[in-house]
Amino acid sequence: VQLVESGGGLVQPGGSLRLSCAASGFTFSSYGLMWYRQAPGKEREMVAGITAAGVFTNYADSVKGRFTISRDNDENTVYLQMNSLKPEDTAVYSCYVSVQRRDYWGQGTQVTVSA
Repeated sequence: VQLVESGGGLVQPGGSLRLSCAASGFTFSSYGLMWYRQAPGKEREMVAGITAAGVFTNYADSVKGRFTISRDNDENTVYLQMNSLKPEDTAVYSCYVSVQRRDYWGQGTQVTVSA
């Protein structure tokens, strides 16, 4: 199983970014995936999740209405569209999947929100 994130960077408050997580090594369309983030000195927190078919999603209260998780099962990719970014959204964002009771994480992509 391999998860590779991309799309992070430096953005001003109020700006937008779209993160991608390209997956391989498992039957992508059969598994739900999640985005997590970890800010310096803080615990990792769940940001958003999406079911295997993409029908159901859930979000942390802190990002509801600003972030949107989606997936393309033909491209084996999950996305995180982040709008109205705030400085407190600064963190390393990683995607996660559990396959056959094993946890897998990507290497993460840095998102920095700063003027």
